[in-house]
Amino acid sequence: MSSTQPHMDEETQSKLKEFESTQRSGAGINKAIYLIGILMALSHIYINTLGTFPELWVSAFHFAGFGIMCTLLTPASPKLCHSKMALGIDIILVAALICLPIYIMLFEDALYDRGVTFVTGDWIASAIAVLLSLELIRRTAGWFIPLLILVALTYVVLWGSLISGPFSFPGLSLETLLYRSFFSSDGMFGSISRISWSFVFMFILFGAFLVKSGAGDFIIELSRAAASKMVGGPGFVAVLGSGLMGSVSGSSVANTVSTGVITIPLMQKAGFPARFAAGIEAAASTGGQLMPPVMGAGAFIMASYTQVSYVTIISVAAVPALLYFLSVAFFVRVEAKRSNVVQTLDDGTSAMSTLKQGWHHILPLAGLVTMLIQGFTPTYAAGFAILIVIGSSWLSKSHRMGIIEILDAMAQGARNMSTTAVLLVG
Repeated sequence: MSSTQPHMDEETQSKLKEFESTQRSGAGINKAIYLIGILMALSHIYINTLGTFPELWVSAFHFAGFGIMCTLLTPASPKLCHSKMALGIDIILVAALICLPIYIMLFEDALYDRGVTFVTGDWIASAIAVLLSLELIRRTAGWFIPLLILVALTYVVLWGSLISGPFSFPGLSLETLLYRSFFSSDGMFGSISRISWSFVFMFILFGAFLVKSGAGDFIIELSRAAASKMVGGPGFVAVLGSGLMGSVSGSSVANTVSTGVITIPLMQKAGFPARFAAGIEAAASTGGQLMPPVMGAGAFIMASYTQVSYVTIISVAAVPALLYFLSVAFFVRVEAKRSNVVQTLDDGTSAMSTLKQGWHHILPLAGLVTMLIQGFTPTYAAGFAILIVIGSSWLSKSHRMGIIEILDAMAQGARNMSTTAVLLVG
């Protein structure tokens, strides 16, 4: 193991440098993302508590703001990451994203009055909205989803009427398609967008506050203490820690970043193969999308479409999520036996002593679940839970949340939300 470990470390560092080379860096970009994140967080908190703006306005602002964040975070192409061409493309995208909600706010009444009868401005705005959506999804999720969307759009407009059988479709005019994609309640700025800027955002913001308060470290330490006497303990730490973190973060990327930097080196040190360690962390972190209460926005979308209460959905989802993580833990156990993994975590720290030190991190989750059971809306429950996070953080000497920490949590929550918002609205 010792002969291969340095090679794997060098390989990991090489991959990390390669990944970082595709990301924008620099004080100016980072500061812009930070400030936009705070602005988006503050505006969404106001909208979800005191605001009375039209939903179409809010949805357009939501898409534009997080679209700008995605544009700044992810370049058009890794090869063009630092080129002037990429900068020019991004300037055009940002300008279009700024103009889009302005057009909607100025002409909302006229848009509804005209219906599917477009004027020149409607054609331009709707076409730009669809193209922006496709490009932002491509940047954040790759080519597959945009290509699938293009196939569906062309099927509706061009070739659906040309095929026979059960897949034949009479077709829609391009005008009708753009109207339904852009302005209707089933389009970009319809019900799914409303779920995104209300329920989903508040829960992801809650997760960011919880992590900033030190709950992430508490979860990892609690997982380590619980698995310390088990063979293959670091693997179980990854499964348990990622499951608990995923239950509140709502983002597989944020989940991997917060737990993977700790669990992957621990697994390698214990004797797990490097590829297996990375695979287990990825599987466990992705499984956080299945874990209540956030479920990566899935619970809110299901509640909206099925008209089943949110509490019922997360209650039913708990069992499949548990089975998923048990199956991942099973493979950890099998690999631990096969690779003769050694015990590396028994440092004498018990789960009970860890709970005594970090019990206050449980208060926000307990408050959140209690309010949901009592029938409060998810948005209200998440907002109140954020206040509990801030208050309970002062029970700890090392993670007390002041103004700077609160602003950092807002910026990180908005950053975590950017990809989810683009995928949901788009």
